[in-house]
This record gives sequence, structure tokens and C-alpha cells, in this order.
Amino acid sequence: MSILGYLQRLGRALMLPVATLPIAALLLRLGQPDLLDIAFMAKAGGAIFDNLPLLFAMGVATGLSRDNAGAATLAGAIGFFVLDQASQTINPDINMSFFGGIISGVLAGHTYNRFSQVRLPDYLSFFGGSRLVPILTGLFALLLAWVCGYIWPVMQNGIDAFGRSIADSGLLGEFIYGSLNRALIPFGLHHVINSIFWFGLGDFVNAAGDIVNGDLHRFFAGDPEAGKFMAGFYPVMMFGLPAAAFAMYLAAAPDKRKQVGGALFSVALTSFLTGVTEPLEFMFMFQVPVLYFVHAILTGVSLMLANQLEALHGFGFSAGLFDFVLNWGLATRPERLVILGVFFGVIYFCIFYFSIRIFHLRGPGWDDGFHPNTVPIKNSSSKQASIESIKTGKDSDTTEKAEKIASALGGLENLTSIDACITRLRLVVKDQNLVEETALKAQGAQAVVSLGKGHVQVVLGAEAEPVAQQLRQLL
Repeated sequence: MSILGYLQRLGRALMLPVATLPIAALLLRLGQPDLLDIAFMAKAGGAIFDNLPLLFAMGVATGLSRDNAGAATLAGAIGFFVLDQASQTINPDINMSFFGGIISGVLAGHTYNRFSQVRLPDYLSFFGGSRLVPILTGLFALLLAWVCGYIWPVMQNGIDAFGRSIADSGLLGEFIYGSLNRALIPFGLHHVINSIFWFGLGDFVNAAGDIVNGDLHRFFAGDPEAGKFMAGFYPVMMFGLPAAAFAMYLAAAPDKRKQVGGALFSVALTSFLTGVTEPLEFMFMFQVPVLYFVHAILTGVSLMLANQLEALHGFGFSAGLFDFVLNWGLATRPERLVILGVFFGVIYFCIFYFSIRIFHLRGPGWDDGFHPNTVPIKNSSSKQASIESIKTGKDSDTTEKAEKIASALGGLENLTSIDACITRLRLVVKDQNLVEETALKAQGAQAVVSLGKGHVQVVLGAEAEPVAQQLRQLL
């Protein structure tokens, strides 16, 4: 397995616990005295944040197990309890935080994949199979706790030093993080770097006297200095990318605007309201990579400027209008982000529109006869090969679509792992040469990404998870 392939699996596994944060943030924020003043609601949301390392352990274990097994989830929790308490017994100063959850989840997931089918002698058969996994995970975690009890303080100091070096480097650190956040999206690895900054960087003692870690967690705990690594995303996701979509619409040939406009405006609205940007980014990421590079750079610049303006804001899900309004009361000078957003909207529009026009870039509906109902095909026998996309309504049944996607992937027998995140299938195939990119794009795939050694990502948009479920059922 390639390193990139494994990291993309880990990034996908992290999405499961991260998906709990929107409801946690919603309950926590609405329950505060300055809004609804409902104490039990705020406590309910806070409980999720307080147990985030445990959720990481369970979620990662589930995501890494071959069939999202409940036994792996239980093993992840057991592994975390053992690792956390045993290592702190050796050294009370150890605070593994969410790293401990991820490590426990990785340990439990691989233990399940290796030992869940082991059969024990008849007199021990009750403890065989999936029941063996939590037991072995606990034992492995105990051994790991003994090791971590002595070496983790050194690693913890190194992690803290890395995070603080970025945080203390001011503008440069904020620029690097913001740019990397976007640059890693094509590989599905942005969740890995996000977890360091949002869940591990810095610490704050909340009103209850508990220590919380991470920019996101500290923001909702009331840390007035939190939000440095989140605020700068609002101008990009709410203003910059929707403006880029409008520029792409205007740059399209007049007879194609109606066709391409529906897709562009829908994904732009998604970005503005929810902060989910991948559907829009994948519309130009591979077709015009130079514009995506500029987009990554501008994201880093936005984080720099937001901090220069001393504007701090956070989100439970992503930097869209919903989070922007909901968490306004916790933010510092959020109105400055609106002004900055208008500025970035103008910048994005000008860069995208004039780059397309001046340099004759090719994209959805832009020049050279490129039609929004056709897609450029990589690795095709014809450099200009294109195929008609699926008409609206055709193959709308998810099962039928999953069958056709499976066929395009070389058949069910070619699939060894099936996962999904918000917008993409994350697959492992036996023979990558059997994957037909043209056929996948005919089923609505916006892009097909190869990470080597059989790891393939198919960008489908919101259909990714339902299709993944159907593929698992077909298997």
C-alpha cells in the first residue's frame, strides 16, 4: 500500500467523527445564555466536544476496518481507554489528546482486519472471531501505553513545537496552513493536516476547569484567542469561490451559459451556505490546474489577512453562511470578514474571468467548442475524445448506477475496498488498468484520481455515500 493511499484511507476515516461536529456545535451554541439559554442543550453539545478523542478512536477504527465493523468500533474505544489511562499512570504529564484517539483507532482497525476471522480451539471458541478483536486491541494498547509512557513526552514536545512554530510564525504560518489545506484536497489528505490545527493546536482551560485542545475546540470553549486557523476560510468559501463560479458562467459561450449555469450556481450556493467547496473546486481543479493553484495561494493569503485584521471566527462544520451567523456571538470582529469577503469576491472574479478570456483556458463551456455535456478524457486513445454525459433522470436509480460504476471499475471482483466521504468514492482495486475513466465520467464522475498501488478516488458529489453503500451490498 502506498503512503498516499494509506493517508487517504485515514483521512476518510477521520470524516466519520468529524461529521458529529455540526450537531455538537449547533447544540452547544444554541444553548448558550446569549441565545436560547438552555443549559441541558449546551451540555449535550459540550459532551461531544469533551469526548472527541474517544470519538476519533471509534470512528477511525470503524473507517479502517474492512467492513465498517461494530467490533472494530468497540475495540477502538477499549484501546483508547487502556492507552490513555495506562500511559498517564506511568507519566501523569502525558496528554495524548486526539492523537491518542487516532492511534487507538488505527490499532483497533488493523487488529480487526488481521484477527477478526481467527478461530480458536473449541473450549475457547466463544472468544474467537470478532470477539477476539477487543481483547487483543486492549492487550496491544497496554503494550503501546508502556512504550508511550516513556517516549510520548518527547513526541508531545515535538508536536507542540511544530504547532507552535506555525502559530508563532505569524503570517507565514497562516499562509502555509491555508495553502496546504486547499492543495491537499485533490488527494483527500486535507483532513489529516486539519486535525492537527483544529483539534491539537494550543490549549485552554474552560469554565469547568477542563483543558481543551485545538483551534476549533478552544473556539467553542470560549477561548478569545481561538479561530486563527478558521476565520480566513469564510472570505474564500462564502465570497471568493461563488464569485469564481459567476466568472466561469460569464466566460462560457453565450449559447452554453444556460446549460453550464445550473451546475455552477448550484455548487456555488452550496459553498456559500454550507462551506462545502469540493463540488465547485472539482469543476476546474483538473481541467485548469493553474487556477486551482491560484485558489490555494489565495486561501493562504485570506488566512493571513483575516489575522491581520484581528478577526477571529470558527465553525462546527465548515465556513459557510450557516456557521457564520450561528457563531457570530462567539466571534471577534466578524464584520471585518464580510468586508474581506467582498474584496476576495472581486479578486476571484477578476482572476478567473480574465485568465479564461486572455489565456483561452478550457473548462465547462469555455471556448474551443467545449460543451458542458461532454468531458475531456485522460488516457484515451483519442486526445480529444469525449462522451455524452448521462441525461437528467437517466439511471437515477442508485442500484443501477452502482452496477454501472462497478462495471467501469473492472467488475465487483476487481474491488478490494469501498469507502466514501462527502463527495468521493475511495476505492482500492486489484488491477488499476481495468478502471475505465471514460465510463466513470459517463456516470457523472467529475474526476478520477489515482494515488498509485490500486488506490482510486472517484469524485461523484453528494451521490458518493449512497453509491458506496450499494456497491457494498452488491459485494
